[in-house]
Amino acid sequence: MIFGSLFGGNSREDTPAVAVVRDITIGRQVRLDALAWRRLSGAAFTLDRDTLEITAQGLIRLDDGSHVHRFYTDDELMLQAVSQSADGSDADDFTLFRPWSSTYPVDRSDTAAFRDRLSRPTWDEAGLARFDRFWYPGDDRTQPPVELWESVYEERTGRPVRHIKQACMLYAREVPPEGQELLLALAMQPEGGDLTHEIMVGLPLLPAEFSA
Repeated sequence: MIFGSLFGGNSREDTPAVAVVRDITIGRQVRLDALAWRRLSGAAFTLDRDTLEITAQGLIRLDDGSHVHRFYTDDELMLQAVSQSADGSDADDFTLFRPWSSTYPVDRSDTAAFRDRLSRPTWDEAGLARFDRFWYPGDDRTQPPVELWESVYEERTGRPVRHIKQACMLYAREVPPEGQELLLALAMQPEGGDLTHEIMVGLPLLPAEFSA
């Protein structure tokens, strides 16, 4: 730190707090190949543009040591990458999601009912086809939702602006021709904030289908 100060090196405060994954981070644009969703017949996922302006970034550290990097736009589109390393250099699992619905639970019974739905092997949502659980493949028993905390940043070198507790489950369905659509169901609550029930629809992305 002393030599860094003497010779003009970056201070600890200037060190990025979030990773740059395939050149994607806060303040950059992501260009998408629109064929990723336009080629799917009957999918609920649609998007009216092929460029994302990244204005926030989330980080989740999973119990198995892997890292989930989430990149957000102002209208809450979410590009997600999963990696084993903290810097995201080995990210090999990419998905793109957009919000479908967001509701506040009416009471405790509504909260309990949503959590019960998160444990089931299928998901039925108004206006959508049925989705099968993607996690726990081949297991049609009830399973607990995945619990995690996400730290969200709005500046690369800043501190998290919020921490969000989440219980979630991922679902998928096959869409012709030879495609897949995803549904992410979440019960999420920021520290000091209200609980909401979120539904997002999305699709897997190949590395060749986006760039920054």
